[in-house]
Order: sequence, then structure tokens, then C-alpha cells
Amino acid sequence: MKHLFTTRVRVVVALVLLLSVGLSVAIGLTGFNLPDMLVQGVLTPIRTGISSLTDSAQQLYDYMFRFEIISAENASLKEQLAKMEDDARKAGAIARENERLRQLLELKAAHEDFTLVDGYIISWSSNDWSSTVTINRGTKDGIDVGMCAITANGQVVGLVSQVGYNYAVIKTVLDSSIEISATLSSTGGTGYNGMVKGAYASGLSGLLRMNYLPSDSVIHNNDQVVTTGSTVYPRGLILGYVMDAGYEETGIAMYALLRPAADIGSLEQVFIVTAYDNG
Repeated sequence: MKHLFTTRVRVVVALVLLLSVGLSVAIGLTGFNLPDMLVQGVLTPIRTGISSLTDSAQQLYDYMFRFEIISAENASLKEQLAKMEDDARKAGAIARENERLRQLLELKAAHEDFTLVDGYIISWSSNDWSSTVTINRGTKDGIDVGMCAITANGQVVGLVSQVGYNYAVIKTVLDSSIEISATLSSTGGTGYNGMVKGAYASGLSGLLRMNYLPSDSVIHNNDQVVTTGSTVYPRGLILGYVMDAGYEETGIAMYALLRPAADIGSLEQVFIVTAYDNG
């Protein structure tokens, strides 16, 4: 035991000597005394932490500053984009209006006897049997029930079926209750007469059917069908184009399926023929 105790004492003494020598060397090299070194040992981690916090705060400030700049630039770009989109919409509306006016001039030139009232479509309605559109013109504009509605290209839209002071309801050519006397202009030069109505009853919504054609009719795809002229529909208005043809069940007459000339679902404006001269 004595020997063990003596060994431990020797080890402690040796460590103290080594520590003393190390401190002496450190003091000699750095010029700090022991209290200074202790203070530096305590302050260094604190200073390191403060420096780290300062760097983080600076980075956060820089990020927030850049974020504000980017947000402002983004808002400015959004405003510019909205203005460009608005300008494009206005330009598109002006272009469409100019095109409608050009077509109207051509329509009036082709039908000098027509008296026309223009109207914008404000609603559409359709089901298995009927198809109507409502326009923003009415009795105050000289419109009455039974007047014909056409496009700027002279295509038949339908017939005014109801009218109020500032609106009118038009049954379109797709409505199965409307029948229009028509002529099929064959590519062979021969015209065939028949009656055109909506093909809902045949299960072909969106198409027209021309009935009562002669059994010996020569019919080709894309043959044009126009109005024959009556007290309701002026002569020569375009109804549609042949897509298919066949024989009635009786075999004594033919029919033709037509693609409507007027694209009812995409119309924005129509023209009501309030007066005309069929010659």
C-alpha cells in the first residue's frame, strides 16, 4: 500500500510539473498570464456564438430585403401582365367587331332590300326537342314575332318566337318544331325542293334533316341547301350542307342530313330581318 501511494503521488507531481511547464510555455509564446488565459478560454466560445448569431441575423436581413425587392418586382410584373391581357382582350373584341361590321356591309351589299336590326345573344337554351337563343333587342327596336334571324354571312339562325320590350327569343333551325321550305343546289346544277327541320326526332341532335326530296334526286356531300323564299324567310339564305342522304322508309322519297351553316353554339351576334323584298 505504501508503494502504491508513493506511485500516485509521483504521478500527480509529474502532471503538475508538466502543466506548469505548459502554462509557462504558453505564457511565453502568447504574452498572456494565467488569469488572461482563463478569461480568454471563457470568452472565446461566447464570442464565437455572438459572431454566429450576428452572421445569421445579417443573412436573415439580406433575405428579407431581397424578398421585399422580389415581391415588389413580382407585383409589378403581375400588373404589367394583367394590363397586357386586358389590352389583348380589347384588341380581340375590336377585331371581332370590325370583322362583323365588314361582314354586315357585305350582307347589305348582297341584300340591298333587307332592313336589319342587330342583336347580341344573352342566353342559350336547348333540350332534346327545342333550341332557342335570347337577344338584347325587342319591340322598342322594331322586332316582332315571325321575323327571321340570320348571321352576318347570310346563314339562317332561326325565327323570332317571343318578344318583349327589350328582348326577343329566337327558335333556332335546330328546333324540331320549325320547318323551312328549302332548295338543294346539286353539283349537277339541278335544284330539288324539300322541307328542312331539326333532326332531334331522328336522334341526330345538332343536325338538320331535309325531307320530301324526289326519289330520283342526285345528291352529293357538301351540296348547299338554301331557302326557297316565303313570307317568313327571304330567298337564298344558307341553311346547311349535305352530310349524308338516303331513302325514306316508304321508298317514294329521299332525305338528306345537313350540317347547319350557322354555328349556333358559338354565335355572339345575329341580325333580324325586319323587312325585305322577295321580288
